[in-house]
Amino acid sequence: MLDDRGNLPKSKAGPRPRRRVTSYDVARHAGVSQSAVSRCFKPGASVSKAMRARITKSIKALGYQPNAIARGLITRRSNMVGVIVSNLSFYPEVLTQLSARFNERGVRVLLFSLSRESDVNQMLEQIWQYQVDGVVAATQLESRQIRQFEERGVPLLFYNRYYQDLPVSSVSCDQPASEQLLVNLLMKGSHHESFVVISGPSDSVISLQRTQSAIEQLKRLGVKDIVRSAGDYTYESGRRAVRQLVSQKTPIPDAVICANDMMAIGCMDELRHGLNLDVPDDVSVVGFDGIQAASWPSYDLTTIQQPVKSMTEAAAAMLLERVGNHQLPPEKRMFSGILRKGATIRL
Repeated sequence: MLDDRGNLPKSKAGPRPRRRVTSYDVARHAGVSQSAVSRCFKPGASVSKAMRARITKSIKALGYQPNAIARGLITRRSNMVGVIVSNLSFYPEVLTQLSARFNERGVRVLLFSLSRESDVNQMLEQIWQYQVDGVVAATQLESRQIRQFEERGVPLLFYNRYYQDLPVSSVSCDQPASEQLLVNLLMKGSHHESFVVISGPSDSVISLQRTQSAIEQLKRLGVKDIVRSAGDYTYESGRRAVRQLVSQKTPIPDAVICANDMMAIGCMDELRHGLNLDVPDDVSVVGFDGIQAASWPSYDLTTIQQPVKSMTEAAAAMLLERVGNHQLPPEKRMFSGILRKGATIRL
């Protein structure tokens, strides 16, 4: 109970833990209904300026904080979405943008990070426990795993993963077309005859798309000297791929095509500091993703910049539309990559 001044009473038996202030306490203090207090925290709800000011004053006076869990029980929504990622070297920028887009809509993000895409099974058990409203998956899922989302009524959207034959929503960058841009640029200027293509993890569909697209385009343009090397998207795997070429006595190529920027940066450092070669005068190097480090003056990498802001805005909007209406059909949106002409191609 509140005293005559609208304050919570002090205990005569000494200090005790303070009782949590509720919306009913705020309503009594402000002289309004509890539903009026609730409307103040509901986006788009109708509340007059005078009443909002009155309620806000009481909220500050009492130190009231709305209970998100209690609201979720009433609305049957947690106002949280899960985001599954498996490549944190690229996804910090994506996560920042995704979080911002969801926060603008009053939704919080729970991050589930995978060491490998094949570890997703264990992660799904955690996701079900948090009762998230929807999930953005920047990882590959099997058909049976996708069906689990359908059975539980949890909307699912894939980020940078494209399923042509499955009815799932997705937002992605056009990997094959973007990789072809890089290959065409390499073949346009100075003559490049020998190539090394460094792939990402073997269980990454994105790596497979980029690697295969690069090799297929090189073959279409008549290139025969192509060596494929395995990486894992990390900086060290880019350096290691170069060292392996030397240990196997493979001739240093005219150009190296990397499945992501982090490996390209590692490749450049090993060529420059391990082999004392010049990039691009001795070897041209290209990457993919457009991470911030790729634009640093010491690298100035030629790469494909993914339109992260546009892609994350589309992902947030599409997922929350399906949280609000589970009957909406799947939607697939494809974005073109942007060629960033750095200084790592010999032209």
